[in-house]
Amino acid sequence: MKEFFIKGMTYGWNTTRGAYRTQEAVESLKMLKETGSEWIALSFFTYQSSFSATDITFDYGFTMTDRDIEFAVKTAKDLGLKVCLKPVVNSKDGLWRARIGFPDDAIDYWDRWFTSYTNFLLHYAELAEELGCDMFCVGCEMINTESKTTYWKEVISKVRKVYNGPLIYNANHGKEDGVDWFSDVDIIGTSAYYPVATKAGDTEDTMIKNWLKVKEKMVALHKKFNKPILFVEIGCRSAAGCATMPWDFEHTELPFCEEEQAAFYSSVLKVFWNEPWFAGFFWWDWSTKLYAKEEAHKNVGFDIYGKKAEQVLKQWYRKGVEKVTEEETA
Repeated sequence: MKEFFIKGMTYGWNTTRGAYRTQEAVESLKMLKETGSEWIALSFFTYQSSFSATDITFDYGFTMTDRDIEFAVKTAKDLGLKVCLKPVVNSKDGLWRARIGFPDDAIDYWDRWFTSYTNFLLHYAELAEELGCDMFCVGCEMINTESKTTYWKEVISKVRKVYNGPLIYNANHGKEDGVDWFSDVDIIGTSAYYPVATKAGDTEDTMIKNWLKVKEKMVALHKKFNKPILFVEIGCRSAAGCATMPWDFEHTELPFCEEEQAAFYSSVLKVFWNEPWFAGFFWWDWSTKLYAKEEAHKNVGFDIYGKKAEQVLKQWYRKGVEKVTEEETA
């Protein structure tokens, strides 16, 4: 059996100050635990004012406070869950964080931004160390910054001085080859929102064939850096056509379809579960405030609570790594 394999779920994304400390959030975390998950990625964000700003601010009108994070980590650990702390920077102008950056020759801007980002990250790395978090994520989908290898190496070096656990970076699907400094982290992470269906209602067999193509790329990435690979974000909504665009969160008008979501889950679990270089999953995502279970058939979001994908995940997560056969999950 693998020494290191994460059966995980992202918890509490897109919530604001105080949300972790509600009774409904505690109950939600207990139900997350019942999926067989052994880890959570505790992912939260703060803003910079625009994609071209050089200052990352702490606006506690919405950003989780350290007290919120401490409560969530303690609650998770009391339940026997391990925690990857994942602070994220978003752009307040609404542009995806991947657009944050400057022209290559704007050295002063790059210096100022990386100074601010380092200070932001060190705050949470120190907190992760104090709270005994089991992993720390140094960045998420910062595509326009990833070519700045020297800066990133300095960031990671400074984080290691205050946090002693394993470090991961969260690249984006299809962009993993742009991160030359994966050598400096312990685990290669990616948001594996690969479009493995070509149309709504595609079969699981079709998805498996497309995941096998993804696996070839991941094998090459693993061999290049000799690091385990983790799908630090992965999932799709329970709506028709979402396996063609697993990253989508905007097309809420699409009709409910839990079968496609379940097939997405099942297909990737079958393809990657027993690979010796593969380190596991943090599924996207599990809310602090869940809908009533009887409302699951109306929910077209990423949550799997009360849906067929939850049953798929429970079946896999309750088994040991290198123990699941295709016949058992057919």
